Amino acid sequence: MKFTRRSFAMTAAAAAALTSPLAFAQAGQTVKLAFMDPLSGPFANVGQNQLKSWQFSAEHFNKKNPAGVKFEVVAFDNKGSPQESLNTLKAAIDQGIRYIVQGNGSGAAAAISDAVEKHNERNPGKEVVYLNYAAVDPALTNEKCNFWHFRLDADTSMKMEALTTFMKDQAGVKKVYLINQNYAHGQQVSKYFKDAIKRKRPDIEIVGDDLHPIGQVKDFAPYVAKIKASGADSVLTGNWGQDLTLLIKAAKEAGLNASFYTYYAGVSGTPTALAAGVGGPVRVVAYSYNDMPGIVTQLANEFKKKFNDDWYTTATYNGLALLSEAMAKAKSTDPVKVAQAMEGLKFQGAQGELEMRKADHQLQQPLYISEWRKATPKSPYSVENTGWNFQEVKAFPSYVSSTPTSCQMKRPG
Repeated sequence: MKFTRRSFAMTAAAAAALTSPLAFAQAGQTVKLAFMDPLSGPFANVGQNQLKSWQFSAEHFNKKNPAGVKFEVVAFDNKGSPQESLNTLKAAIDQGIRYIVQGNGSGAAAAISDAVEKHNERNPGKEVVYLNYAAVDPALTNEKCNFWHFRLDADTSMKMEALTTFMKDQAGVKKVYLINQNYAHGQQVSKYFKDAIKRKRPDIEIVGDDLHPIGQVKDFAPYVAKIKASGADSVLTGNWGQDLTLLIKAAKEAGLNASFYTYYAGVSGTPTALAAGVGGPVRVVAYSYNDMPGIVTQLANEFKKKFNDDWYTTATYNGLALLSEAMAKAKSTDPVKVAQAMEGLKFQGAQGELEMRKADHQLQQPLYISEWRKATPKSPYSVENTGWNFQEVKAFPSYVSSTPTSCQMKRPG
């Protein structure tokens, strides 16, 4: 074969591309992820747990993953603030980190998503990908969607679709009181419940609808007094962190005899409050539960042994499973190629086969209703060492909880 100087130059360029550190995923290459969530302030206990969860999941995948890369999680304290999130994002990008993970607070998520999109437009070749593992504002995968944002959690509307499908069959649910944090997520929990239950059980009466400042209420007794006075048999709340823990404590102290339907009763601190008991069953809608068989139980036990804490954010596993599969598919760790590979990708997650929907970058996954019950020989896991855990009462396959999207995705190039 005759080689010209031009063909030799092209061959050399191709060889250089093959050996470029960002061109192909290579065994042992380190991929850094910037973790941005509150590590101080009222929700620090949640952020600290989830930081450990990401680092723990990284250790698991560093033993073996399809791309052969090593993951390193670098912590940034965004204090739950949108403005502080922009500062930490800049700091991470300045350090050369190309993958961002964040979840606590849809306000912070919207700020990060928008800033990542603008950064990538202005800095070709230095693109950043954002994995959102817990911020559930539906707008992030609808009117505010963008190519660089991928959501690992089910959004508020998806969870509400599953929760109200379950509640409509509960004959004892007749009067529901809504209490939520006064920001995007809490407002949407209220809205989506009212819309869905009107379609499915129009006889159910909504006897209260409170929105309270997020992370500022120290005593929920006045709210619980209103709930008692309303005659509610059920309380529905999207509260998380200390806002749910303190609500549960106040309900117990007031002797409130009502069932609780929640999004985040398994999050740090609340299970210990639940162990004291409340008047009725406490149920959660989520993409996993404590006694879930398979890899979840295995890793939860390992996490408990290592940290004496609970691994409840299994999106940390799904995020790294998605990334490593996409890097293997793209044969690259370059964020543009990896983002393209993640679109429409089906992969094995903690709950089985999952799919990252191409249209809006919303993960399609089963959802479960689980109930707070005493541990048993069949379900022995002890949440926060209480002797109790969340056990499945109803499973919904992906297609039941999936919701349509209005996303008009603009893709690079």
